[in-house]
Amino acid sequence: MKVKYQLERNHDSRAFFTEEHFLFRDSLRKVLQKEALPFFEQWEKEKMVPRSFWRLLGQKGFLCPWIDEEYGGLGADFGFSVILSEELERVGSGLMGIPLHCDIVAPYIDSFGTEEQKSKYLPLFITGEMISAIAMTEPGAGSDLAGIQTTAIKEGNHYVVNGAKTFITNGIQADLILVACKTDPKADPPYTGVSLLLVDKDTPGFKRGRQLEKVGHYSSDTAEMFFDQAIVPAKNLLGEEGKGFRYMMQKLQQERIIAAVNAQAAAEDMFRLTMDYIKEREAFGKPISHFQNTQFTMAEIATEITLGRTFLDELIGKHMEGKDIVTEVSMAKWWITEMAKKSAGKCMQLHGGYGYMEDYKIARRYRDIAVTSIFAGTNEMMKKIISKNLGM
Repeated sequence: MKVKYQLERNHDSRAFFTEEHFLFRDSLRKVLQKEALPFFEQWEKEKMVPRSFWRLLGQKGFLCPWIDEEYGGLGADFGFSVILSEELERVGSGLMGIPLHCDIVAPYIDSFGTEEQKSKYLPLFITGEMISAIAMTEPGAGSDLAGIQTTAIKEGNHYVVNGAKTFITNGIQADLILVACKTDPKADPPYTGVSLLLVDKDTPGFKRGRQLEKVGHYSSDTAEMFFDQAIVPAKNLLGEEGKGFRYMMQKLQQERIIAAVNAQAAAEDMFRLTMDYIKEREAFGKPISHFQNTQFTMAEIATEITLGRTFLDELIGKHMEGKDIVTEVSMAKWWITEMAKKSAGKCMQLHGGYGYMEDYKIARRYRDIAVTSIFAGTNEMMKKIISKNLGM
């Protein structure tokens, strides 16, 4: 008997998923179907995901499920984080600030924070009462994290912070910002002077800039941040002075897996949208899915999406086992995001003129996917990492 191939079938056969993962996913889908999908376009227009939605996800147990039970979490594995990212991405890329909060910022506090810091912040991260951001990028420093210019000079029991950050996801709503800064501006090599500080929104001398206008990801609030003689308590140092760069390098593997997960889920959603459209849209008396060009294009997209899914799931499994897979993750981040960008163009083309209309989701997908090759380290940096690790 001939079995019809479906891209979605691999989702239920991933070796790292158990029945608990599927229950979590099904529950999350029901909540998103009711509480996110009907309102998402309005959030895009308002350019903000309401705090009430964050709190709702927290009340339902979907935020930071991996955090230990002693802080209010479920003690779950990374597979639950993958599900959260995938399902939010299927609603829209503008929800990316939630995975950033759960699986990029929170792990820094969990791994390097003091018991006081963990007890103070992690329970609020879980409930959605506190929204977080991470401030690495500066007007003059992006992928070159050792080149940041924001300084934090210790004076007695506090640090005096001066500098500016930009392109900060969750920047408008964030209650707590993890800030990369130079505690030793004269350090040689420069990266040994980088430290991480936890900066509260009410910190004297801290000011948010404007909400930045972006090509896509409208509902993900993105902002500038300014520090003018900002006074940050010394107890807000995360980990040890001078080890911030090392901490960031340790956590970038997971950040880039999340970036690849989001791009993969977006590509799969584009394929589904386009498949539905080409079966319904007729030209010259028949569905456009019957034309050879359409069939060949969809075959190409399906093949690349399947390759991306297979590679990504292998890396997710290795990451859950605690393996160092920086090279492979760099490969996945650049290849999958580029594949998703190509797929967006092809899928929009198959929609014809309707693909350029905001009434069709593929238009949003097309503009949202572009930035994936830039954030979490540009794809050029990914190739640099790969070539370096290949011995070049």
